[in-house]
Amino acid sequence: MLSNSTRRWLAGLGVAGAFVAASATPAAAAPASPQIYTFFPDTTVAVGSAGVVKSAFLYAEEPVTLRDLSIRYDYRTLAGKVTLTGENDSDDCTTPEAGVLVCREHFDVVVDPYFGGFPTNVKIAPTDAANLDDKGDLKITVQTGDTDRATWTSQIRVGEGVDLAGGEPTELSVDIAKNNGNFSAPVTVSNVGETTAKGVVALFDHDWAITPTERWNNCYYLDDILIACEFSEEIAPGATRSATFQYAIRPDTYAPGTAYGYTQFITPGDFEDLIGAAKKAGIKTAKRGTGSKLTLGKATAARNRAAQTDVDPTNNFSELTVRVQGKHGADLEAIGAKLSGEKGAVVEALLGVRNNGPATLDRNRVGSDITFVDVTVPTGTTAIDVPWDCVPFQGDGTKFDDAAGKPGAAKYRCFTGPVLFAGETMETPFRFRIDKVVPNATGSVQINAECKCDGGFKDDLNPANDLAKIVVNAAGGAGGGESDGGTLPITGSSTGLIAGIGALLLAAGAGGYVMARRRKTRFVA
Repeated sequence: MLSNSTRRWLAGLGVAGAFVAASATPAAAAPASPQIYTFFPDTTVAVGSAGVVKSAFLYAEEPVTLRDLSIRYDYRTLAGKVTLTGENDSDDCTTPEAGVLVCREHFDVVVDPYFGGFPTNVKIAPTDAANLDDKGDLKITVQTGDTDRATWTSQIRVGEGVDLAGGEPTELSVDIAKNNGNFSAPVTVSNVGETTAKGVVALFDHDWAITPTERWNNCYYLDDILIACEFSEEIAPGATRSATFQYAIRPDTYAPGTAYGYTQFITPGDFEDLIGAAKKAGIKTAKRGTGSKLTLGKATAARNRAAQTDVDPTNNFSELTVRVQGKHGADLEAIGAKLSGEKGAVVEALLGVRNNGPATLDRNRVGSDITFVDVTVPTGTTAIDVPWDCVPFQGDGTKFDDAAGKPGAAKYRCFTGPVLFAGETMETPFRFRIDKVVPNATGSVQINAECKCDGGFKDDLNPANDLAKIVVNAAGGAGGGESDGGTLPITGSSTGLIAGIGALLLAAGAGGYVMARRRKTRFVA
């Protein structure tokens, strides 16, 4: 029921992001044929290398299954300089003409608003004729049958290969009640290749709990979230450089618990690819800090140079683990509704859950739902429009499957996603048809429902407000924790921040937060 789902950006290398410059669909109904969007990252390949493997990313506002899917890659501006092929010999990819690759999918491709969809990978490799700074366009066309569904244009260029590596893992403990939760941690990078790295960029993926306390002018921030830092220092083969970062544990962090941070090191050339894609997608951009410059040692003078790209991104990461000490919980409250109407009328109820705090609940790393919400349809009514992230109830083992959003059931289980900020209400609309006027017809919203699955919240500070009523044509007052069924505004900045982070980080091809989509869900500060 909550669509600000995010996921760990270390889930796999080569994961492209949800760069979608599109508005949400209306809440009343899903389109008959959802609009499909595609994205392919700008890419730098190292001269003389075996090339890189990339995938187009597909996105839709509503779940959709794509049949007879093919993708056409047109790189004729670089014909003779690079080649595009399927990743494996078994891939159904053909070359109808020089500089064009067409890959067809053997099976249907499922695209959903949480994780998108990933068709066949392609390999981009330089030829012997490739020279430093060769570049050209890659034009992508997504088709189902003979119908064009989406297009995108990226850039491919040829650069110099280097090999960066992240430092050893860091693990420490922080008491949320002491020293304002402040702590420091190193960021370390090594050059394990044979070519001098002419600068490096650190990308950060920190849990919500971890926030920087300084604003370096060579680092990028989205509000108080650290995104990336650019370093101009050259790193010779075999050399290691390090900087110390100052952080704090946010005051709304759940405790006791564990917060994680990851740093990925990329070349300035790969960072340019990331930023270029972000600008083309029209996403919210991060801003530089206004403080002093952070260095990795003595800086060298800037010089003209070919773009560099990392030839082995699998070793580019370092990990930060923070054991958060203290006692800081959360109270989740069910949100019901009070509705009224004549026989045959259709009424809308905004149902959901509110986090009364004081702690934010964040399960991005494991991707499990914060809580499970069971909605029982009121007596005398039929659910005719159901959020796609709610499914007909089949017992406490109910799974999110292709019955999602199916109308007509007596009870539904709704899946909330892995983040619920302190002070935030997340609601989603159900539309009920009144088949029979029954005074005080009652249904319910039960949060923290039992589920034989990962996730759920078992340590609610106030279980007494975990159940709220849905009352239709009430004869008098009814229950607490209820809304009047009216439309609520989308407010609050938390989900917008996550969306911006996702769009920025995912372009790097290393995963990241999946772009938060509001669709049918209302987020209320």
